[in-house]
Amino acid sequence: MSAPKPIKIVGGGLAGLTLGIALRKKEIPVTVCEAGNYPRHRVCGEFVSGRGLEILNALGLKEKFLDAGAIEARSSIFFSGNSKSSVRQLPSPALCLSRFVMDKLLADEFQRLGGELQIGARWQNDFFDGTVRASGRQLHPIENGWRWFGLKVHARNVFTAADLEMHVFTNGYVGICKLAGGEVNVCGLFRRNGSDVSQQNGFDLLRGNPGTILHERLARAEFDENSFCSVAGLSLQPQHASEKSEVCIGDALTMIPPVTGNGMSLAFESAQLAAEPLAAFSRGEISWVQARQKIARACDESFSRRLRWANWLQRLMFSPLLRTRPGSFIFQSQTVWGMMFARTR
Repeated sequence: MSAPKPIKIVGGGLAGLTLGIALRKKEIPVTVCEAGNYPRHRVCGEFVSGRGLEILNALGLKEKFLDAGAIEARSSIFFSGNSKSSVRQLPSPALCLSRFVMDKLLADEFQRLGGELQIGARWQNDFFDGTVRASGRQLHPIENGWRWFGLKVHARNVFTAADLEMHVFTNGYVGICKLAGGEVNVCGLFRRNGSDVSQQNGFDLLRGNPGTILHERLARAEFDENSFCSVAGLSLQPQHASEKSEVCIGDALTMIPPVTGNGMSLAFESAQLAAEPLAAFSRGEISWVQARQKIARACDESFSRRLRWANWLQRLMFSPLLRTRPGSFIFQSQTVWGMMFARTR
């Protein structure tokens, strides 16, 4: 029997490292090429829910996350203008852990299992057979007339009414989730008209407008400026794996609107769905084309309906309807939000 062919993963974020770990557990030779370094802060809700937790558990990572300080989130509350929902219990607990800790943990675990990690290695070659794109989103400066961008910072001295708060306003929303050690993660998605080139301080954007509950929440916050980061050129339109010529996982495949709290799970899931076909290719059991087709079909079957519902929810977040009396009823309906949570998992 010939030796297994090596797999190269371009991008050492959640999806790339998780795939590397899954393949190493199958004794497949793997190299992960990462342009950055560890540890590092990333724009991220730092909130893992849904099927992603099952995958972490199956890979033996959930306990490592808990040992590293991950805490369980069990409750949520939404705010929009003068309206707010009741505090709702999540259908199942989520895990909250800083990406600063998480990415380093995954990188260390990948190397412990014998994977090769190349740091500061920016990929400049073609994506030949055996190479997976996990290098994050494709840049979209303007989409449907809007520039979409994200901001994130850690803070202390912040009161929250639930483990996860979501604050919705006209051109953005901000989520606050609890982290270990009395910190919270403050992460927001914002939009700006494509012709608008005005600048606004990132901390001011995250604080929200004076008079809002969000602004009150963060009035006395102590921000960790070293944790502040931003990302721009986001695309929130659902993408299909079957339309891509490469094997793509994580954000390189598609982004799900952050309001769902399902982006990290999607990264873990796409890695898991890719692992067995890639292992079969490595062992010479199937061709690269067959592996790519199997991965694309599995991802589209798993994500398509979820992405459609998430797209509808994203539109609702930015709809003027949400700030009307009928919209307030929808906003406060336990049935509606329970359904949306389930449909975006």
